[in-house]
Amino acid sequence: MAARKSSSTTRAKSAKAKERELVMTHLFDAPRALVWAAWTERQHLERWQGAPKGFTVTTAQADIRPGGAFRICMRSPEGVDHWLQGIYREVVAPERLVFTHTWLDAQMKPTTETLVTITFSERGPKTELTLRQTGFKSDDSRAGHEDGWASTLDRLAEYLAGEHSNPSSVARKS
Repeated sequence: MAARKSSSTTRAKSAKAKERELVMTHLFDAPRALVWAAWTERQHLERWQGAPKGFTVTTAQADIRPGGAFRICMRSPEGVDHWLQGIYREVVAPERLVFTHTWLDAQMKPTTETLVTITFSERGPKTELTLRQTGFKSDDSRAGHEDGWASTLDRLAEYLAGEHSNPSSVARKS
């Protein structure tokens, strides 16, 4: 009987975890090589910043390779600094990025760690980006990330629209 109860509990927890999973898809009017470069190359990251609209990145360190770390400070329009960090688990050019994502509290201590998986799929001359983030501890946290990522992806689309009109900006790596 105890095994049955444990099994039901596992299913209930699993269903709740699924509800707290964030999945977003965005179709960019840009080739996959450029969208990949925008996520992984400093000269692009410095220009679109990988942050929601209105935020500025004041500090960014990234070692984009499996096992490499990143640490970013995003400043809100109100002047509040939001620090986050993570470790790259997978970097498969130009198809997939997987990394941990952890906000830091006021004492610069890590809070809840989530896992972000971003895939880049060719759709003719366009790129479909799918972002999946798992490990949220609350619905509010998931909703906040959804708003932040939506704004970030909109900002990236604006950046790519300008870059796509400049053929020399397209990365030669694929």
